[in-house]
Amino acid sequence: MAARGSAKGKGKKGARGSEDRSAVKSLKEWTTWTMKKAKVITHYGFIPLIIIIGMNSEPKPQLSQLLSPV
Repeated sequence: MAARGSAKGKGKKGARGSEDRSAVKSLKEWTTWTMKKAKVITHYGFIPLIIIIGMNSEPKPQLSQLLSPV
């Protein structure tokens, strides 16, 4: 009889373990999704950010001065 009781206990722990695994899996999926979005935002937002920061500095340069390599 004791073997049955311990088998039931293992089943309950296994069910909780699967809940933990699904939580970990969803966390990994969310993290991956967030990092992909952050990569795209960084990729397309870096140059405009530099231009905006440059235009708000003193002395105020013109846009052509910011974009020229000289």
